[in-house]
Amino acid sequence: MSAPQQLDRAGIARLIPHSGSMCLLDRLESWDTHHVHCSTCSHRHADNPLRTARGLLSPNLIEYAAQAMALHGGLIAQEGSPPSAGFLASARNVRLAVARLDDVEGALQVHAQRVSGDASQVLYEFTVKNDAGRALAEGRAVVVLNTPLPMPLPTESKTSS
Repeated sequence: MSAPQQLDRAGIARLIPHSGSMCLLDRLESWDTHHVHCSTCSHRHADNPLRTARGLLSPNLIEYAAQAMALHGGLIAQEGSPPSAGFLASARNVRLAVARLDDVEGALQVHAQRVSGDASQVLYEFTVKNDAGRALAEGRAVVVLNTPLPMPLPTESKTSS
């Protein structure tokens, strides 16, 4: 069975490492082996976990794009195998067109395109637009895959004699 072309929020949460209110995407609109398009209205929620006292600031659009990339990784994973664990290593050439997102009307349209990659890292280009098609954020991101995070070294206890 192949992955569905569209998913709701619960289906998305099964494929990414974010759950509860931290799963920011509401709907998978479409995807193929190189592209993913999601939409969401979570930027308008008063309980958005990324919101600060100043509101939901535009750099958080990178997290929306990163979740779309994680979803894409889950969708293209070989059937029956878990998606590769990954983390956002860098975001480059990011251009933000708004200061805040919580006052953006309508849904956010989150697009990511896999530009290149292998088993250890993937390069994506991303764009987040409003419903009218205005780019709110765009840039490139590198996702590092299957790399265990280093464990902290145990602290030595010093005793005096």
